[in-house]
Amino acid sequence: MPTLGHSTFRGIWWSSNLLLAVAFVSMLYSWHREYSVRWYLDGFSDAIVSNTVPPEQRVEAILSWMRSEPSRATAPNPDTLRKRDPETTLTYHQLLNVCGTATNAFLNLARSSDLRVRRLLLLTPDRQTKHVVAEVLIDDRWVIVDPTYRLIMKDARGHYLTRKDLQDPVLFSQATGAVQNYPHEYTYDQFAHVRLARLPLEGLHMRRVLDWVYPGWDEVVDWSLLLERESFFYVVLTVSATLFFLLLRALLAWYADSRLRIPRFQLRKHAVRAGAAFFSAPEIKQ
Repeated sequence: MPTLGHSTFRGIWWSSNLLLAVAFVSMLYSWHREYSVRWYLDGFSDAIVSNTVPPEQRVEAILSWMRSEPSRATAPNPDTLRKRDPETTLTYHQLLNVCGTATNAFLNLARSSDLRVRRLLLLTPDRQTKHVVAEVLIDDRWVIVDPTYRLIMKDARGHYLTRKDLQDPVLFSQATGAVQNYPHEYTYDQFAHVRLARLPLEGLHMRRVLDWVYPGWDEVVDWSLLLERESFFYVVLTVSATLFFLLLRALLAWYADSRLRIPRFQLRKHAVRAGAAFFSAPEIKQ
């Protein structure tokens, strides 16, 4: 088996150490950013609704705020706004009227109010997204909420409706009848939590493979938090990068010790010796 030259190995070794340091610093920064976002959202949601009231009242309180809050900014060019930043989606009028960002705003406030929520994409027959809504767990049922229209789906008797219920045209009509000009094409015949068509791997039939390997994979994990909250995405990315470079460093260390026999600075060994020397009692010579 061919081995790397000492000079080549040292270049790889120091490069991996540098990348590990960059990944670790980035991880600390992304954790700080995510903590700041959560602190901001907790304060925002506390001003809207108390976490002690029943879940359905928390949902109604958030929708009421989205429906009536007057003090919102207007951006000259909404396309320049950061649509995956919760502080932005809660501030600008235009973003609270677009289904994707309105749903993101609702999901972020609902999570901060201790509600279990997830995003739901309504799809056209060719698997394109036509609308985005939210699902909220109330009484062990995933109830549909449409943040764009500030609407929690109910039938004529006031019962909350799930996506399966809304596949019935009669119940769909009852739930949306009070909303003027609600689009009738926003049906629940086809839906997804993650639309893999946005990825270049769709040609490999990733959804079919994942459904076969782990049925229900898109409902087990809260993908909306990962895909739609920028700060949390960077936390996951930097943690993964840090773990990868830690593993790479361990493999390179093994290779240096076992194959190349290169003497290197044993950080862990020196740290243990330094700790033992620091905490041990000094020897007193007579």
